[in-house]
Amino acid sequence: MTVENLENWRKAGKIAAESLAYGKGLIKKGSSLLEVSDLIEKKIIALGGKPAFPVQISCDHIAAHFCPEQDDKIMFENQVASLDVGVQVEGCIGDTALTVDLSGKHGELVKASEEALKAAIKVTQIGATLGEIGREIKETIASFGFSPIKNLSGHGLAEYNIHDKPTIPNFDTGDKTELKKGQLIAIEPFATNGAGAVYEASPATLFSIINKKPVRSPFARELLKELQDYNELPFTTRWLTAKMNAGKVRLGLRELMNANILRGYPPLVEQDKGLVSQAEHTLLVDDRVEVLTKRD
Repeated sequence: MTVENLENWRKAGKIAAESLAYGKGLIKKGSSLLEVSDLIEKKIIALGGKPAFPVQISCDHIAAHFCPEQDDKIMFENQVASLDVGVQVEGCIGDTALTVDLSGKHGELVKASEEALKAAIKVTQIGATLGEIGREIKETIASFGFSPIKNLSGHGLAEYNIHDKPTIPNFDTGDKTELKKGQLIAIEPFATNGAGAVYEASPATLFSIINKKPVRSPFARELLKELQDYNELPFTTRWLTAKMNAGKVRLGLRELMNANILRGYPPLVEQDKGLVSQAEHTLLVDDRVEVLTKRD
């Protein structure tokens, strides 16, 4: 299988890697989560890309899908902060993540997800099975005394599609599906000192379009017109309230959700309120596996 627009995939990966490193440097005690998120998104644009999804900085027991609103007051103190960055270049996506331990007490938890990612990449090749990759992730995380989050996973990537097939598990599911030449995948281990599962909290500030159909409400129509710019990729409330009246945005989102046009993605919280670390790279499966989001 030949990858189309390979240079755009490489460019997206490179911008994602650079933006992630930039963001890591901003996550410091006393800095604002909202301001850091905004600065990283501006960095992505300055480097020639667009966000493939809103920057997510999920702290402590929140594993994923946390996007601040415009009035967010969270300041960095002693959190375990997972930074997830996505970049798109004409629909080609680079997806990458790392975790920063601001407390200085949870370095092993951070290392568990990082080493699991390295171990998974080592066994990734044409013909490797999804179960084999999951086994490497689980065994590596367990060797540090932690658990993988089993109901979170890596995923395939396609143009304007962040979560394509296949699903890359974080434990051995026994799945014998083999990787094929030309596949683009994101491997994404999550490690926790909790139960190893997440649930959806509320409310969601992260959304994407799942259906296209006409709506009657003027608020919903106005909002839907604004959403065309995102090409069905995820967006966050903060992006909309920066351009439109906040009350109209809330009403429009509610109506589009009720019409089954949008799907919300609430923050994902560890079941036992365990701490969570995350690491992620985007890979091209080829005769030689290429890590598209490799950091210098």
